[in-house]
Amino acid sequence: MSLLLDSLFSSVALSHLMVDVFNSARPVLLTYLGLSETNIAIITTIYIWTASITQPFFGWMSDRVGPRWLAAGGVLWMTIFFTGAIYVTGTGGLVCLIIAALGSSAFHPVATVQATLQGRSLLKGRETTAAGLFFTAGQIGHFLGPILTGLILAWLGLHWLVILSIISIPIGFSLAYQLRHNHPHPRPDHDDGKIRMRAGIMFIILLGAVATLQSWAQSNMMAFVPKYIKDLGQGAVTYGNIAGLYMGGSALGNVIGGHLGDKYTKRKVAATALFLAAIPTYIISQIGWSPLLYVLIPLAGACTGAVHSIMVVLAQRAISGGAALAMGLILGFIFSAGALGLLITGPLAESHGFPTVLMMTSGLVLLASPLAWMLRE
Repeated sequence: MSLLLDSLFSSVALSHLMVDVFNSARPVLLTYLGLSETNIAIITTIYIWTASITQPFFGWMSDRVGPRWLAAGGVLWMTIFFTGAIYVTGTGGLVCLIIAALGSSAFHPVATVQATLQGRSLLKGRETTAAGLFFTAGQIGHFLGPILTGLILAWLGLHWLVILSIISIPIGFSLAYQLRHNHPHPRPDHDDGKIRMRAGIMFIILLGAVATLQSWAQSNMMAFVPKYIKDLGQGAVTYGNIAGLYMGGSALGNVIGGHLGDKYTKRKVAATALFLAAIPTYIISQIGWSPLLYVLIPLAGACTGAVHSIMVVLAQRAISGGAALAMGLILGFIFSAGALGLLITGPLAESHGFPTVLMMTSGLVLLASPLAWMLRE
Protein backbone atom coordinates (compact mmCIF):
# COMPACT_ATOMS: atom_id res chain seq x y z
CA MET A 1 0.00 0.00 0.00
CA SER A 2 1.41 3.41 -1.06
CA LEU A 3 0.50 5.00 2.26
CA LEU A 4 2.60 2.56 4.29
CA LEU A 5 5.59 3.22 2.02
CA ASP A 6 5.29 6.98 2.44
CA SER A 7 8.15 8.15 4.66
CA LEU A 8 6.13 10.88 6.39
CA PHE A 9 3.16 8.65 7.20
CA SER A 10 5.46 5.84 8.36
CA SER A 11 7.38 8.20 10.64
CA VAL A 12 4.17 9.62 12.12
CA ALA A 13 2.77 6.10 12.62
CA LEU A 14 5.99 4.82 14.24
CA SER A 15 6.00 7.82 16.56
CA HIS A 16 2.38 7.08 17.46
CA LEU A 17 3.41 3.54 18.30
CA MET A 18 6.15 4.82 20.62
CA VAL A 19 3.92 7.39 22.34
CA ASP A 20 1.35 4.70 23.10
CA VAL A 21 4.02 2.29 24.33
CA PHE A 22 4.64 4.89 27.03
CA ASN A 23 0.91 5.43 27.60
CA SER A 24 0.17 1.71 27.94
CA ALA A 25 3.13 1.07 30.24
CA ARG A 26 1.29 3.12 32.87
CA PRO A 27 -1.30 0.55 34.15
CA VAL A 28 1.31 -2.22 34.41
CA LEU A 29 3.72 0.15 36.16
CA LEU A 30 1.05 1.32 38.63
CA THR A 31 0.06 -2.29 39.31
CA TYR A 32 3.73 -3.23 39.89
CA LEU A 33 4.07 -0.35 42.36
CA GLY A 34 1.22 -1.85 44.41
CA LEU A 35 -1.43 0.87 44.07
CA SER A 36 -5.04 0.04 44.94
CA GLU A 37 -7.89 0.08 42.40
CA THR A 38 -9.05 3.49 43.62
CA ASN A 39 -5.54 4.98 43.46
CA ILE A 40 -4.97 3.49 40.01
CA ALA A 41 -8.26 5.08 38.90
CA ILE A 42 -7.31 8.48 40.36
CA ILE A 43 -3.80 8.54 38.84
CA THR A 44 -5.12 7.25 35.51
CA THR A 45 -7.88 9.87 35.43
CA ILE A 46 -5.43 12.69 36.18
CA TYR A 47 -3.04 11.33 33.55
CA ILE A 48 -5.68 11.00 30.84
CA TRP A 49 -7.25 14.36 31.64
CA THR A 50 -3.82 15.99 31.45
CA ALA A 51 -3.37 14.35 28.06
CA SER A 52 -6.89 15.30 26.93
CA ILE A 53 -8.04 18.75 28.00
CA THR A 54 -4.83 20.35 26.70
CA GLN A 55 -5.17 18.84 23.21
CA PRO A 56 -7.29 21.70 21.79
CA PHE A 57 -4.61 24.18 22.91
CA PHE A 58 -1.82 22.22 21.22
CA GLY A 59 -3.98 21.80 18.10
CA TRP A 60 -4.67 25.54 18.01
CA MET A 61 -0.96 26.22 18.39
CA SER A 62 -0.08 23.79 15.60
CA ASP A 63 -2.53 25.46 13.22
CA ARG A 64 -0.51 28.65 13.73
CA VAL A 65 3.12 27.59 14.08
CA GLY A 66 3.16 24.30 12.17
CA PRO A 67 3.28 20.68 13.31
CA ARG A 68 7.01 19.95 13.52
CA TRP A 69 8.02 20.50 17.12
CA LEU A 70 4.64 19.81 18.63
CA ALA A 71 4.62 16.31 17.10
CA ALA A 72 8.31 15.49 17.47
CA GLY A 73 8.59 17.45 20.70
CA GLY A 74 5.71 15.44 22.15
CA VAL A 75 7.65 12.20 21.63
CA LEU A 76 10.81 13.62 23.20
CA TRP A 77 8.88 15.21 26.10
CA MET A 78 7.36 11.84 26.97
CA THR A 79 10.81 10.26 26.80
CA ILE A 80 12.26 12.68 29.34
CA PHE A 81 9.47 12.54 31.89
CA PHE A 82 8.81 8.81 31.59
CA THR A 83 12.48 8.36 32.46
CA GLY A 84 11.93 10.62 35.46
CA ALA A 85 8.95 8.51 36.52
CA ILE A 86 11.06 5.36 36.78
CA TYR A 87 14.04 6.96 38.56
CA VAL A 88 12.31 9.40 40.94
CA THR A 89 10.85 7.61 43.94
CA GLY A 90 7.50 8.15 45.66
CA THR A 91 5.10 10.93 44.75
CA GLY A 92 7.71 12.67 42.60
CA GLY A 93 7.77 9.74 40.21
CA LEU A 94 3.98 9.83 39.85
CA VAL A 95 4.16 13.59 39.17
CA CYS A 96 6.74 12.94 36.42
CA LEU A 97 4.43 10.31 34.95
CA ILE A 98 1.53 12.78 34.82
CA ILE A 99 3.72 15.52 33.30
CA ALA A 100 4.75 13.04 30.59
CA ALA A 101 1.10 13.00 29.49
CA LEU A 102 1.54 16.51 28.05
CA GLY A 103 3.77 14.99 25.38
CA SER A 104 0.95 12.68 24.35
CA SER A 105 -1.39 15.68 24.28
CA ALA A 106 0.92 17.68 22.01
CA PHE A 107 1.47 14.73 19.66
CA HIS A 108 -1.98 13.28 19.04
CA PRO A 109 -4.03 16.06 17.34
CA VAL A 110 -1.10 17.19 15.19
CA ALA A 111 -0.07 13.69 14.09
CA THR A 112 -3.68 12.61 13.43
CA VAL A 113 -4.13 15.51 11.02
CA GLN A 114 -0.87 14.63 9.25
CA ALA A 115 -1.99 11.02 8.88
CA THR A 116 -5.44 11.88 7.48
CA LEU A 117 -3.94 14.44 5.09
CA GLN A 118 -1.60 11.79 3.71
CA GLY A 119 -4.56 9.44 3.37
CA ARG A 120 -6.56 11.97 1.38
CA SER A 121 -3.58 12.54 -0.88
CA LEU A 122 -2.34 8.97 -1.39
CA LEU A 123 -5.53 6.90 -0.92
CA LYS A 124 -7.86 9.05 -3.03
CA GLY A 125 -9.81 10.50 -0.13
CA ARG A 126 -10.12 7.35 1.99
CA GLU A 127 -9.32 9.15 5.23
CA THR A 128 -11.09 6.57 7.42
CA THR A 129 -8.68 3.90 6.21
CA ALA A 130 -5.74 6.25 6.80
CA ALA A 131 -7.02 7.14 10.26
CA GLY A 132 -7.55 3.44 10.98
CA LEU A 133 -3.95 2.62 10.01
CA PHE A 134 -2.62 5.53 12.07
CA PHE A 135 -4.63 4.52 15.14
CA THR A 136 -3.62 0.91 14.56
CA ALA A 137 0.01 1.96 14.98
CA GLY A 138 -0.95 3.44 18.34
CA GLN A 139 -2.85 0.29 19.28
CA ILE A 140 0.21 -1.81 18.40
CA GLY A 141 2.07 0.44 20.83
CA HIS A 142 -0.63 -0.30 23.41
CA PHE A 143 -0.14 -3.99 22.63
CA LEU A 144 3.65 -3.92 22.98
CA GLY A 145 3.80 -1.53 25.94
CA PRO A 146 2.27 -3.78 28.64
CA ILE A 147 4.10 -6.87 27.35
CA LEU A 148 7.51 -5.17 27.26
CA THR A 149 6.89 -3.46 30.59
CA GLY A 150 5.86 -6.71 32.26
CA LEU A 151 8.89 -8.57 30.88
CA ILE A 152 11.35 -5.84 31.88
CA LEU A 153 9.88 -5.49 35.37
CA ALA A 154 9.89 -9.26 35.94
CA TRP A 155 13.35 -10.00 34.54
CA LEU A 156 15.40 -6.82 34.99
CA GLY A 157 13.64 -4.48 37.42
CA LEU A 158 12.07 -1.02 37.44
CA HIS A 159 15.04 1.11 36.37
CA TRP A 160 15.62 -0.96 33.24
CA LEU A 161 12.44 0.52 31.76
CA VAL A 162 14.87 3.19 30.53
CA ILE A 163 15.31 0.83 27.55
CA LEU A 164 12.01 2.21 26.22
CA SER A 165 13.33 5.77 26.55
CA ILE A 166 16.51 4.91 24.66
CA ILE A 167 14.46 3.44 21.78
CA SER A 168 12.23 6.53 21.55
CA ILE A 169 14.96 9.16 21.15
CA PRO A 170 15.85 8.42 17.48
CA ILE A 171 12.16 8.03 16.66
CA GLY A 172 11.45 11.55 17.92
CA PHE A 173 14.32 13.12 15.99
CA SER A 174 13.38 11.17 12.85
CA LEU A 175 9.87 12.68 13.00
CA ALA A 176 11.40 16.14 13.41
CA TYR A 177 13.38 15.51 10.22
CA GLN A 178 10.34 14.28 8.26
CA LEU A 179 8.42 17.42 9.29
CA ARG A 180 11.37 19.74 8.61
CA HIS A 181 9.40 21.79 6.07
CA ASN A 182 6.77 22.42 8.78
CA HIS A 183 3.92 22.93 6.30
CA PRO A 184 0.88 24.50 8.01
CA HIS A 185 -2.37 22.55 8.02
CA PRO A 186 -4.82 23.52 5.24
CA ARG A 187 -7.85 25.55 6.32
CA PRO A 188 -11.40 25.21 5.02
CA ASP A 189 -12.70 27.89 2.65
CA HIS A 190 -13.75 31.11 4.43
CA ASP A 191 -12.26 29.79 7.68
CA ASP A 192 -11.78 32.52 10.27
CA GLY A 193 -10.14 30.26 12.85
CA LYS A 194 -13.35 29.58 14.76
CA ILE A 195 -14.82 26.16 15.43
CA ARG A 196 -18.31 25.62 13.98
CA MET A 197 -20.61 22.62 13.98
CA ARG A 198 -21.65 21.39 10.55
CA ALA A 199 -24.01 18.72 11.90
CA GLY A 200 -27.34 18.95 13.71
CA ILE A 201 -27.49 19.03 17.47
CA MET A 202 -29.01 15.53 17.71
CA PHE A 203 -26.15 14.05 15.66
CA ILE A 204 -23.60 15.76 17.93
CA ILE A 205 -25.35 14.49 21.09
CA LEU A 206 -25.55 10.93 19.77
CA LEU A 207 -21.94 10.99 18.57
CA GLY A 208 -20.79 12.30 21.96
CA ALA A 209 -22.78 9.60 23.77
CA VAL A 210 -21.38 6.78 21.63
CA ALA A 211 -17.82 8.09 21.92
CA THR A 212 -18.19 8.42 25.70
CA LEU A 213 -19.53 4.90 26.19
CA GLN A 214 -16.93 3.35 23.88
CA SER A 215 -14.08 5.26 25.52
CA TRP A 216 -15.31 4.43 29.02
CA ALA A 217 -15.52 0.73 28.18
CA GLN A 218 -12.03 0.72 26.67
CA SER A 219 -10.59 2.69 29.60
CA ASN A 220 -12.05 0.16 32.05
CA MET A 221 -10.28 -2.68 30.30
CA MET A 222 -6.99 -0.88 29.84
CA ALA A 223 -6.77 0.41 33.42
CA PHE A 224 -7.95 -2.60 35.40
CA VAL A 225 -7.24 -5.79 33.47
CA PRO A 226 -3.63 -5.95 34.81
CA LYS A 227 -4.83 -5.52 38.40
CA TYR A 228 -7.59 -8.10 37.90
CA ILE A 229 -5.16 -10.68 36.51
CA LYS A 230 -2.73 -9.98 39.35
CA ASP A 231 -5.52 -10.49 41.89
CA LEU A 232 -6.20 -13.86 40.26
CA GLY A 233 -2.68 -14.91 41.29
CA GLN A 234 -0.72 -14.25 38.10
CA GLY A 235 2.68 -12.53 37.79
CA ALA A 236 3.88 -9.42 35.93
CA VAL A 237 4.65 -11.30 32.71
CA THR A 238 1.14 -12.77 32.55
CA TYR A 239 -0.80 -9.61 33.35
CA GLY A 240 1.45 -7.64 31.01
CA ASN A 241 0.79 -10.12 28.20
CA ILE A 242 -2.98 -10.16 28.83
CA ALA A 243 -3.13 -6.35 28.82
CA GLY A 244 -1.09 -6.31 25.63
CA LEU A 245 -3.40 -8.80 23.96
CA TYR A 246 -6.38 -6.54 24.62
CA MET A 247 -4.68 -3.69 22.80
CA GLY A 248 -3.37 -6.02 20.10
CA GLY A 249 -6.96 -7.00 19.41
CA SER A 250 -7.91 -3.33 19.40
CA ALA A 251 -5.17 -2.68 16.82
CA LEU A 252 -6.59 -5.35 14.54
CA GLY A 253 -10.06 -3.96 15.09
CA ASN A 254 -8.90 -0.50 14.05
CA VAL A 255 -7.68 -1.82 10.69
CA ILE A 256 -10.86 -3.77 10.07
CA GLY A 257 -13.14 -0.99 11.32
CA GLY A 258 -11.37 1.65 9.22
CA HIS A 259 -11.60 -0.49 6.08
CA LEU A 260 -15.26 -1.44 6.62
CA GLY A 261 -16.10 2.17 7.54
CA ASP A 262 -14.95 3.29 4.09
CA LYS A 263 -16.67 0.39 2.33
CA TYR A 264 -20.01 0.30 4.16
CA THR A 265 -22.21 2.66 6.19
CA LYS A 266 -20.15 3.86 9.14
CA ARG A 267 -22.98 3.85 11.66
CA LYS A 268 -23.91 0.24 10.88
CA VAL A 269 -20.30 -0.93 11.18
CA ALA A 270 -19.94 0.85 14.54
CA ALA A 271 -23.25 -0.45 15.89
CA THR A 272 -22.46 -4.04 14.91
CA ALA A 273 -18.96 -3.94 16.42
CA LEU A 274 -20.25 -2.51 19.71
CA PHE A 275 -22.98 -5.14 19.96
CA LEU A 276 -20.46 -7.93 19.37
CA ALA A 277 -18.07 -6.43 21.95
CA ALA A 278 -20.60 -7.07 24.73
CA ILE A 279 -20.46 -10.85 24.26
CA PRO A 280 -16.79 -11.65 25.11
CA THR A 281 -16.75 -8.92 27.77
CA TYR A 282 -19.66 -10.55 29.61
CA ILE A 283 -18.11 -14.03 29.32
CA ILE A 284 -14.84 -12.71 30.79
CA SER A 285 -16.79 -11.49 33.82
CA GLN A 286 -18.08 -15.00 34.51
CA ILE A 287 -15.13 -17.36 34.10
CA GLY A 288 -12.34 -16.02 36.35
CA TRP A 289 -8.83 -17.13 35.39
CA SER A 290 -8.87 -19.37 32.33
CA PRO A 291 -6.73 -19.91 29.20
CA LEU A 292 -9.83 -18.74 27.30
CA LEU A 293 -8.89 -15.20 28.37
CA TYR A 294 -6.11 -15.31 25.79
CA VAL A 295 -8.86 -15.46 23.14
CA LEU A 296 -11.71 -13.53 24.73
CA ILE A 297 -9.75 -10.45 25.82
CA PRO A 298 -8.26 -9.65 22.36
CA LEU A 299 -11.67 -10.36 20.81
CA ALA A 300 -13.27 -7.80 23.14
CA GLY A 301 -10.49 -5.37 22.24
CA ALA A 302 -11.00 -5.89 18.50
CA CYS A 303 -14.73 -5.23 18.62
CA THR A 304 -14.40 -2.16 20.84
CA GLY A 305 -11.38 -0.76 18.98
CA ALA A 306 -13.07 -1.07 15.57
CA VAL A 307 -15.23 1.94 16.43
CA HIS A 308 -12.51 4.45 17.30
CA SER A 309 -11.40 5.64 13.84
CA ILE A 310 -15.05 5.78 12.70
CA MET A 311 -15.94 8.07 15.61
CA VAL A 312 -12.95 10.33 14.90
CA VAL A 313 -13.76 10.69 11.18
CA LEU A 314 -17.48 11.33 11.85
CA ALA A 315 -16.56 14.00 14.39
CA GLN A 316 -14.00 15.53 12.04
CA ARG A 317 -16.67 15.88 9.36
CA ALA A 318 -19.08 17.43 11.85
CA ILE A 319 -16.67 20.21 12.90
CA SER A 320 -15.20 22.97 10.74
CA GLY A 321 -12.27 25.20 11.64
CA GLY A 322 -8.53 24.76 12.11
CA ALA A 323 -7.73 21.11 11.40
CA ALA A 324 -5.53 20.41 14.42
CA LEU A 325 -7.71 22.48 16.76
CA ALA A 326 -10.78 20.50 15.68
CA MET A 327 -8.87 17.23 16.07
CA GLY A 328 -7.70 18.30 19.53
CA LEU A 329 -11.30 18.93 20.57
CA ILE A 330 -12.41 15.56 19.20
CA LEU A 331 -9.66 13.45 20.72
CA GLY A 332 -9.64 15.45 23.94
CA PHE A 333 -13.35 14.80 24.44
CA ILE A 334 -13.10 11.08 23.66
CA PHE A 335 -10.15 10.45 25.97
CA SER A 336 -11.38 12.64 28.83
CA ALA A 337 -14.86 11.10 28.76
CA GLY A 338 -13.38 7.64 29.28
CA ALA A 339 -11.15 8.92 32.08
CA LEU A 340 -14.10 10.51 33.87
CA GLY A 341 -15.84 7.15 33.89
CA LEU A 342 -12.87 5.65 35.74
CA LEU A 343 -13.74 7.76 38.78
CA ILE A 344 -16.90 5.66 39.00
CA THR A 345 -15.30 2.38 37.97
CA GLY A 346 -12.34 2.48 40.39
CA PRO A 347 -14.34 2.57 43.65
CA LEU A 348 -16.84 0.10 42.13
CA ALA A 349 -14.03 -2.38 41.40
CA GLU A 350 -12.68 -2.00 44.93
CA SER A 351 -16.05 -2.44 46.65
CA HIS A 352 -17.76 -5.01 44.40
CA GLY A 353 -14.90 -6.66 42.49
CA PHE A 354 -13.75 -6.50 38.90
CA PRO A 355 -16.31 -9.05 37.58
CA THR A 356 -18.99 -6.47 38.42
CA VAL A 357 -17.05 -3.85 36.47
CA LEU A 358 -16.81 -6.22 33.50
CA MET A 359 -20.58 -6.78 33.52
CA MET A 360 -21.06 -3.02 33.62
CA THR A 361 -18.59 -2.64 30.75
CA SER A 362 -20.55 -5.09 28.62
CA GLY A 363 -23.63 -2.99 29.38
CA LEU A 364 -21.84 0.19 28.24
CA VAL A 365 -21.06 -1.16 24.77
CA LEU A 366 -24.49 -2.77 24.51
CA LEU A 367 -26.08 0.61 25.21
CA ALA A 368 -23.79 2.33 22.71
CA SER A 369 -24.77 -0.03 19.87
CA PRO A 370 -28.33 1.23 19.13
CA LEU A 371 -27.16 4.82 19.63
CA ALA A 372 -24.49 4.29 16.96
CA TRP A 373 -27.15 2.86 14.62
CA MET A 374 -28.97 6.19 14.85
CA LEU A 375 -25.95 8.21 13.62
CA ARG A 376 -27.23 9.26 10.20
CA GLU A 377 -24.68 11.46 8.47
